[in-house]
Order: sequence, then C-alpha cells, then structure tokens
Amino acid sequence: MAMTTHLDVVSAEAEIFSGLVETVQASGAEGELGIYPGHAPLITSLLPGMVRVVKQFGEEELIYVAGGILEVQPGHVTVLADVAVRAEELDEAAAQAAQQHAKERIAKGGADFNYAEAAIELAEAVAQLRLINKLRK
Repeated sequence: MAMTTHLDVVSAEAEIFSGLVETVQASGAEGELGIYPGHAPLITSLLPGMVRVVKQFGEEELIYVAGGILEVQPGHVTVLADVAVRAEELDEAAAQAAQQHAKERIAKGGADFNYAEAAIELAEAVAQLRLINKLRK
C-alpha cells in the first residue's frame, strides 16, 4: 500500500476535496510543486492553474484554483483557494469569453486601465482553458 497524507482543498464557498492522497501537484509562486507524504513543511502562494491530486489507490482528480495558499504540515496538506472548481465542472464558453474580454481590455488600455487586473483575468481564463483541454486528452 502506498504512503498517503491528508489533503483538504477549500475555497471561500465550499470544501472541494478532503481525503487521503498519494501526491499533490500545483503551480506555486516559485515554480511547480510536487508534494508527497513526508514532504518538509512549506507555505507558498499558488498561481491560477491546476492542482493534480492522486488519491489513495491511484485515482486522479484535477481541480482548478484561481490562486491561493498551499500549506504543508507533517501528515496534512491544505490548499486555501480564492476559487476552486473540479475540472469537469469548468465552463469552457465562460472561460473563452473571459479570455476574449481580458484581451480586449489589454488592447484597449486607457487612462483608467488597470493592467494588473486584466493580466490576472487573462491568466485565470488561460489556466481554465488549459485544464479543459487536458481533460479532453
């Protein structure tokens, strides 16, 4: 039997996942993270993207997060996400519309334009579309 650790993935609205996992992969502020049982304690911010969870007995689950915090403690991993959605629940049309809207805002610019907000909106939409495309494969 593979070694496991407990994972909780929660957003402001709901608990998305809670259970034993063999591995967790996520995009942290400093790069890609692979968390296995016995990992050293860690706290890092998360970028918009996929959290790949390999549950106990090898079943995989993909979760989209729009940023947040990942904390690793002995025997427990927590993902506190701004927004978290199971990959199969993502809306492709909404993600494409958000991507187009962000691109238009960036192209238009203007005096009161906030580039940082538009860049975040674009990054979130692109991350959702990548995850949707990954599910298709």
